[in-house]
Amino acid sequence: MGYRFDDLTQACQKDWRTYVEHDFVSQLGAGTLEPNAFRHYLQQDYLFLIHFARAYALAVYKSRNMKELRHGFEGLKTILDVELDLHIDYCREWGICEEQLTALPEAKATLAYTRYVLDTGNRGDLLDMHVALAPCLVGYGEIANWLNAQAFTRRDDNPYSAWIAMYESAEFQQAMQDEIAWLDARLADVTTARFEELARIFRDATRLEIDFWQMGLDRAL
Repeated sequence: MGYRFDDLTQACQKDWRTYVEHDFVSQLGAGTLEPNAFRHYLQQDYLFLIHFARAYALAVYKSRNMKELRHGFEGLKTILDVELDLHIDYCREWGICEEQLTALPEAKATLAYTRYVLDTGNRGDLLDMHVALAPCLVGYGEIANWLNAQAFTRRDDNPYSAWIAMYESAEFQQAMQDEIAWLDARLADVTTARFEELARIFRDATRLEIDFWQMGLDRAL
């Protein structure tokens, strides 16, 4: 019997729920998150996106055929030509200019997660790297859906409503489903021993994402 993406989340269900339902996320949904916590997160997320682009560049290098090469290239192009510009515009709405973003030092949590992803990709193959990135790409979509299902979530008069809207959007939700389908297709053929390796990668990446949320809360203290 083959494995699926859901088996990865089940393998670290406690960490996965802690990530998706983190206090940072809950406060964001309720509109009670300290603005400084969100600003710090936004700035570090800009740096994360740069390394996300580097990961897709590595995916291009690791590609074994034209289909994989095009997949990696399209991901890289989307981050560089679309997502980074959108993020810069969104940061500007929060009073953070591009000059400030480019001068930022990386927080420890940012260093830990981004270098883990790149190291995993360097040591392993495309599947290793996609599993390491899945808590970000798949997780943000699930977080938006989870927030929309909670009674405490406010969409009117919530300064963070636009953030939720980005990840509940049809475009992002489709990207999330496409990534899950990509992972499902490859996980279906792995052995139990290989799945256990991938589950460890996914668990570690999820724990690093938890630290990324906590970084924002700690900054606001």
